[in-house]
Amino acid sequence: MRYLPLLWAGLFRKKVRTMLTLLSVCVAFLLFALLHAVTVAFEAGASRADSKRLLTTSRYSIIEPLPISHLSRIELVPGVIGVASADWFGAKYQNESNAFPVLAVDPRRYLDMYPELTIANDQREAFIKTRTGAIAGKPLIERFGWRLGQKLPINSEIYPKADGSMSWEFDLVGILDVDDPAMRGNTDLVLINREYFEEARQSNKGRTGWYIERIDDPAQAQAISVAIDALFMNSSDETKTQPEKEFAMGFAKQIGDIGALIRRILAAVFFTILILTGNTIAQSIRERIPELAILKTLGFSDGKVTALVLAETVWMLLLGCGLGMLSAICLLPVLNRATDGHFPPLFVHSNTWLTALGIAIVLALIIGLPPSLRVWRLKIVDALAGH
Repeated sequence: MRYLPLLWAGLFRKKVRTMLTLLSVCVAFLLFALLHAVTVAFEAGASRADSKRLLTTSRYSIIEPLPISHLSRIELVPGVIGVASADWFGAKYQNESNAFPVLAVDPRRYLDMYPELTIANDQREAFIKTRTGAIAGKPLIERFGWRLGQKLPINSEIYPKADGSMSWEFDLVGILDVDDPAMRGNTDLVLINREYFEEARQSNKGRTGWYIERIDDPAQAQAISVAIDALFMNSSDETKTQPEKEFAMGFAKQIGDIGALIRRILAAVFFTILILTGNTIAQSIRERIPELAILKTLGFSDGKVTALVLAETVWMLLLGCGLGMLSAICLLPVLNRATDGHFPPLFVHSNTWLTALGIAIVLALIIGLPPSLRVWRLKIVDALAGH
């Protein structure tokens, strides 16, 4: 602690220059936190996919429905311990901008397939027993101010009712949530009871959108996938089965390789910071060569003077890193509200903090070591002579 005044005096010898450099580092880490949050949101489905889940869709198009009779045959495949189906309902609430996923499912089968989804036991039972029941993710509940027990009017964009109307009404009986904040975007949906949906819809009865299978051994995922698809080979409803993670990654890549794009942007940002901060620190050391020589004259060892110079760089990067990350934490709730629920919730993950800290330390060493080594080799006579 006794060296802190010297460290502080060295940093703020040129206050404007130091503040501008610190601001640059802060902005770089703010950008890092924001872009990393976007990456986490896009990759959450794939990175946290359950290795014991498979997805079966039509072989030629994920929007082509499959016969519901496939379910009983898939259940008999060795290694499959559970099967559920889901139908994409296609819905909007009140107006065109309020669109969100609505899936028609068998309540018991579907919720058993996704143990990471949390729901109160009484609400789960109500969903199973209520023909017109629906459960909604917590993000939608908060976004629209819904409450349990209310009627939920939803307009389908795909399925008319038997009377030709596109307006459906359900009873909200439960709230879905997850324990992992990174997965909260996966609860931005509504689940409705398939039995009521099947009875009330006008077309495509007896068919479903896709199947989800739970298997007992992830190591057999590929073999089980092949066995499922072999059941329907050369039929009019051939299938394509793959592990959930593989499906999620393929779906995400249809948008583009977001992770690679963000990594390139951040590499450019931090390279710029490396040049900018390195030049600032080098210039600061050049201006203070006589002062550092005086410190050595007063009895400071080469190691202590060198450590002071290196500590200035480390302190600058760590302070800028901390301020940038805290700024992101303050800004992300504002961005989440601005998206109005149309984008997965963004937040600063604990891994983001660790990565940012690692980047800050590496940058500090790359920037600080060259001037520190110069100070280590500094000869007092030459420094005081102006050489």
